[in-house]
Amino acid sequence: MNLSAVDKSWTDEVWGKIVKKMDLVHKRSGAKIPYTTKNGVHDDKLTAGPDGVYGWTNGFWPGSLWLMYYGAKKESYREAAEGLELRMDEALYGTSGRGIESLHHDVGFMWELISVAGYRLTGSKDARRRGLIAANYLMSRFQPNAGYFVAWPEKEYEGWSIVDTMMNLPLLHWATEETGLSRYRDAAMIHADKTIANVLRGDGSVNHIVVYDPQTGEKLETLAGQGYEVGSSWSRGASWALYGFALEYRYTKEARYLDAAKRVAHYFICSILDDFIPRIDFRQPAEPAYKDTSAGAIAACGLIEIAAQAEEWDKAMYLNAAVRILRALDSKCCDWTEDEDGILMHGSLAYHWGGDEDKDYNLVYGDFFFIEAILKLRGMDICFW
Repeated sequence: MNLSAVDKSWTDEVWGKIVKKMDLVHKRSGAKIPYTTKNGVHDDKLTAGPDGVYGWTNGFWPGSLWLMYYGAKKESYREAAEGLELRMDEALYGTSGRGIESLHHDVGFMWELISVAGYRLTGSKDARRRGLIAANYLMSRFQPNAGYFVAWPEKEYEGWSIVDTMMNLPLLHWATEETGLSRYRDAAMIHADKTIANVLRGDGSVNHIVVYDPQTGEKLETLAGQGYEVGSSWSRGASWALYGFALEYRYTKEARYLDAAKRVAHYFICSILDDFIPRIDFRQPAEPAYKDTSAGAIAACGLIEIAAQAEEWDKAMYLNAAVRILRALDSKCCDWTEDEDGILMHGSLAYHWGGDEDKDYNLVYGDFFFIEAILKLRGMDICFW
């Protein structure tokens, strides 16, 4: 990355703070797979909450450990990540009472970071096998006549597709690279094209949930999902689209995906120019002024990806925006103390779901994408997606 001397110095400083914190926290957290922190201490998603081992966020802490193994070159991170990979076999192989029918489209979020990242770094054949099993499960969610991936396994959601799926598609492109079979890539591109047509709006904002006719693929309606209302603009949904389309371009080199990523990026940047920290929904009321830092960290990763893929004359705007976001998160939203297991504070689940406590807390995926973004700025030469 072509950073200024000042930004490079800042990036090195932040990386030093990440290493210091993660060296402590990953040992303190032991065999947990956290979702958030409670009174500063990581919870364990596998034992807290109804989703348990099937929770869509369960890949982000192992993924953070793999990022640290890549960046800090310490064996303790590899050992911890591989131990958590074994904990997740219960979901992948359906050995719990719920079976694999409880899995969903977010197996990309999960095993892309739990196993594929490990395979990329270590060459583990077992990790490769787990990644391919997850890719085949994701393919089972593809609705071929209608051209989209169904988000959730329950019958009542058969027509539902959500913007988050864009970040699960890289698992399929990796599967094509590994097997030589084009069907994974083809399904990913069909879904991405349908997302451009029905999820991405003209101004660069996105719908969260689109309901299709499962037989014909006709768009029936849109739903508010985690945003403020139907037709509003959930910021994390925009960040999923921004990064997801940029990654789709990385794998396919089809210009329409980079163009889509840029459209979302321009909208996103214009929506955060006040302080570079996203609101939960860009069209929410002014008060209460709910924020979602996780959307900023995800978008920063996507903006860096766009900068890496864009023409030389077009790089600076995206890179500079990513740095502005990350600097704002570091200065205003990160907890670097030893008393808090999380790094990035002020994340939000959704605009309406839950109570006030669900609109201002640490989210494990916020931490993951913040670490990933800093490593990208430092010249990370491997893509975990």
